[in-house]
Amino acid sequence: MKRIMRYVCVLLLLTAATGFCYAGRPPVVLGAEQVDVILSIIDGRRVGLVVNQTSTLEAPRRVHLLDTLSARGVSVKKIFAPEHGFRGTAEAGELVGNSRDARTGIPIVSIYGKNKKPTPEQLRDIDLVIFDIQDVGARFYTYISTMHYVMEACAENGKECVVLDRPNPNDFVDGPVRKEGFESFVGLDPIPVLHGLTVGELARMINGERWLKKKTDSCRLSVVPLKNWAHGDAYRLPISPSPNLPNEQSVRLYPSLGWFEATNVSIGRGARFPFQVIGYPDKAYGDFVFTPQPIPGMDANPLQKGKACYGLDLREYPFEGGLTLRFFLSFYEKAGKDATFFARPEWFDLLAGNKELRSQITAGLTEQEIRLTWQEDLEKYKAMRRKYLLYPDYTVDAKDIVPEYNDTGLKYNDTGLKYNGTGLKYNGIVLENNGIVLKNNGAGLKNNGIVPKNNGIVLENNAIVPKNNDIVLKNNDTGLENNDTGLEYNDTGLDS
Repeated sequence: MKRIMRYVCVLLLLTAATGFCYAGRPPVVLGAEQVDVILSIIDGRRVGLVVNQTSTLEAPRRVHLLDTLSARGVSVKKIFAPEHGFRGTAEAGELVGNSRDARTGIPIVSIYGKNKKPTPEQLRDIDLVIFDIQDVGARFYTYISTMHYVMEACAENGKECVVLDRPNPNDFVDGPVRKEGFESFVGLDPIPVLHGLTVGELARMINGERWLKKKTDSCRLSVVPLKNWAHGDAYRLPISPSPNLPNEQSVRLYPSLGWFEATNVSIGRGARFPFQVIGYPDKAYGDFVFTPQPIPGMDANPLQKGKACYGLDLREYPFEGGLTLRFFLSFYEKAGKDATFFARPEWFDLLAGNKELRSQITAGLTEQEIRLTWQEDLEKYKAMRRKYLLYPDYTVDAKDIVPEYNDTGLKYNDTGLKYNGTGLKYNGIVLENNGIVLKNNGAGLKNNGIVPKNNGIVLENNAIVPKNNDIVLKNNDTGLENNDTGLEYNDTGLDS
């Protein structure tokens, strides 16, 4: 029996690692994995790639996009490398120089640092640029700013831009919308901190809303969309996008801990668990202790280097996902509500995308009061967002998707199941108009049963159970608890 259970566990882990989210559903197919579609778009033209270590095809085996296209005879002229470099080993904010790929000899051009946008000279021998980088769904994570600049360069130089889509692992809409006057590399576009889009959808929004440098410009844009994914679906990143987000918990907490980068409070850079701990060199801040030290490839000179920091260990914290100010407000209170807590106030304002958030915090507003001030802009953004969606949207409002607590005490699990009397409310299987939903099909099935009622497994009038069938199930409870997967390797880009 133990051997069987061990086998089942291994199968579940393999399922998660290969993109399956739920039993009985096909795996997510990345844009990069649709090679025939990509080749038909390229059609013999000369190509530039904006890629890093995340730019891999997961099926049938993990192979980098560059190697895949080169093996199919594509003329790849240049690689454009974002923050952290082509291999994803440079620290946050570290300048990345030009080089050549050791395997193919193809030139690698850095577009992080002084040169954030491909120049006309760099694009001269290229017909189209392909962007394929895994994002984490937060405005201040810099890969989407790189994509914006690449699109801008393509528009200015008459080149086509092709975005190979990937899922958003922080797929929520929340936080303040960036205000005019707070444009920066951690906030080029007027979107919330959590924008609730894939990179392909965001590229369509940037183009459609004329957010490129010349308001009248749009680039020739193609998006190779995902298959078998919808908004709200859980997705395990197979490769971490940058050095300081080493696992799934760090990616989940990243949007909420990013604010601390404008303070003297450490969020674990220089430890083996960045973006999973919070601490300051004062015992009043908590019982958990860690000491930041230089770590090559992660942070050579971490904040509070060599000092014992006291605070919180969030590595096993059952965080529900989304965005919260609770950690930041708690540490601000422990600091004596002193405005000097904001060691880099201008940087905080750029991360927030406005100056109001800092003023609200120092004025003593609660998180609920602060959130109310975001709502008008968020509602306008949500209406705009709907125009650019490529995938079925959430079936419930974001406020329902992100509860703080629920009746079973469950807060978050990686199957995407959240909150109701059984611990389940929303998951990626409960998506309207997705490919699994069957309506009035030839088998005479009524009101398909893949849309559960009152919990994720409960089926009522389902497509598998004909009308008036005695096998109709109700209140069939499972209640998964802390079903976690672990990411490998990721970062912030907040040190620019």
